[in-house]
Amino acid sequence: MVKERARILVVGGGYVGMYTALRLQQGLKQELGRGEAEITLVTPDPYMTYQPFLPEAAAGSISPRHVVVPLRRVLPRCRIIIGEATAIDHAKRTATLTTLASEEEGTGSEQLSYDELVLAPGSISRTLPIPGLADHGIGFKTVEEAIGLRNHVIEQMDIASSTRDPAIRDAALTFVFVGGGYAGVEALGELEDMARYATRYYHNVRPEDMKWILVEASDRILPEVGEDMGRYTVTELRRRNIDVRLHTRLESCADRVAVLSDGARFPTRTVVWTAGVKPHPILAATDLPLNERGRLKCTPELSIEGTTHAWAAGDAAAVPDVTAGEGKECAPNAQHALRQAKVLGDNIAHTLRGEPLERYAHKYAGSVASLGFHQGVAHVYGRKLKGYPAWFMHRVYHLSRVPTFNRKARVLAEWTLSGLFKREVVSLGSLEHPRAEFELAAGGKAPHNPEGDPKGSS
Repeated sequence: MVKERARILVVGGGYVGMYTALRLQQGLKQELGRGEAEITLVTPDPYMTYQPFLPEAAAGSISPRHVVVPLRRVLPRCRIIIGEATAIDHAKRTATLTTLASEEEGTGSEQLSYDELVLAPGSISRTLPIPGLADHGIGFKTVEEAIGLRNHVIEQMDIASSTRDPAIRDAALTFVFVGGGYAGVEALGELEDMARYATRYYHNVRPEDMKWILVEASDRILPEVGEDMGRYTVTELRRRNIDVRLHTRLESCADRVAVLSDGARFPTRTVVWTAGVKPHPILAATDLPLNERGRLKCTPELSIEGTTHAWAAGDAAAVPDVTAGEGKECAPNAQHALRQAKVLGDNIAHTLRGEPLERYAHKYAGSVASLGFHQGVAHVYGRKLKGYPAWFMHRVYHLSRVPTFNRKARVLAEWTLSGLFKREVVSLGSLEHPRAEFELAAGGKAPHNPEGDPKGSS
């Protein structure tokens, strides 16, 4: 039994936020029923996005609604607030929130008091002051961005098929991806596979007409799968006529021209930015200790260093890796986040009950990555796999990790159907402007669209 009524605030609805709340919901079931504890989760979206499935959602292998997990359904014993924490004063145990109703009410932000804090806001895209990037770049961290990119790629193929201007056609069929990590390589692999399949339905667009370019500043891609598998990935991508440029940076994409550090220039309408992430801005708006990279300093028990009643894990936290030696930190990836969340939830329950805490100790098992349909690379427990076995392991692993049986069954059903029937190759870019047609019919002005983008999907 807890010593006194505890108000637990979880900031963030990603891997750590959802799984910590789920663990607390299970571990404090009796206390929640007696009103001795309450769990509040603050998140900008009412769902958790399973990001490893974003490339397959972009390629049409999985429906977008099956990539997300509705928080209210999974966390029925928690209070869900759709909004954002803009500041945290842990000394006073208060968080400043803005919600969807804040602007409607005209009352501004509100204060929420808590006893235990879990700070798990995740990360955001790390961008650089590159000319034109803010105007023309496309991210790949959310399901909205993944589906928007799918729509955009298909629309570029439509433009190329209908234009008589060779310059417009060339720019429409040139796709530049910046960043050779998981997000960039998997997104590129899946979308190139989808676009190559889609060309069979175009009378004047062939696979060899398209240019797919991967730009990476370091000397290799997919460092998580090891040097050998990284080299194999480069070879495999180049075999598919994908231009992989290592030791290369994007210097400008102004005026829809990608200028690279090696002097190459590519007129393009598609620049996908996946070059890393950085800590969420909310961390700088707290009175909690940060390391030199802007992440929260944590103990092996996942409490925040030098404080009490404050916890963190995942991308926002610098968690010591006790299995790797002194001074090492856990990588900010989903594998660690999922396991840290369980320990974190248990430790909060231990704290409320006056019990000893557990240390987070998990040895990194390895990595898997998909390169498109039936292609992948894997480095798991020292074993290296490539091609179909790696692709199959990628699917099995992530199917086992996606939350809820309901979600697993739906994803498995979609994979089975996609193997039996042809791909759906259609752009629904107008979904992003659902009132445009009615506004035009009602006598209003046509919505502003980017030049040459008839549906405004990008």
